[in-house]
Amino acid sequence: MQNLTCLEEQYLIKGLLTRNKVVFDFIFHYYYSGLCAYCERITGDKQVAEDIVQDLFVTLWVKHHQIKITSSLKNYLFTSVKNRSLDFLKLEKRKNQKLAAIHIEKNLPENLSSFWFAESEFQEIVEKSLKNLPPRCREIFELSRFQGLKNQEIADKLGLSKRTIELQVGNALKQLRTDLKPYLPAFLLLFLLK
Repeated sequence: MQNLTCLEEQYLIKGLLTRNKVVFDFIFHYYYSGLCAYCERITGDKQVAEDIVQDLFVTLWVKHHQIKITSSLKNYLFTSVKNRSLDFLKLEKRKNQKLAAIHIEKNLPENLSSFWFAESEFQEIVEKSLKNLPPRCREIFELSRFQGLKNQEIADKLGLSKRTIELQVGNALKQLRTDLKPYLPAFLLLFLLK
């Protein structure tokens, strides 16, 4: 793929925004295979990559008046494909989590009454589990989960590295999963403690 000059880029962008079919076809043929290869590297699936890239070009044609290209055309196209690929992966992850939860739920015993607790009972169990954590680990977990602080914010507040915060939150979640396992069905643990 040969690099385009600044003037050529401006001409192509203008043509794209005005739905010039010749310009659109040129952009499609010029970038298509590179965008597909890039997308396949992210998604790991050739067919999905082709679908994502084709969908991008359909959007470019249909919503041409909404397009805002502030950098180069190449950068715009590759960034768009990257974002669409990451959105696809997030959606797939959510689908897989739901399917896993449904599968677990189907395999639960008929009588689940032993799993259900009043909110106050459950809160007591969680509190007891949290008290078993080392003090710093508990503090970090509470800042993360109960006060909604991001890992970097906690790191700045406590003068620790972001990696330390991630490890401590991970350790707390691992301990909570272990402690709560006898009290909750697996599918609830999956959603409560991710």
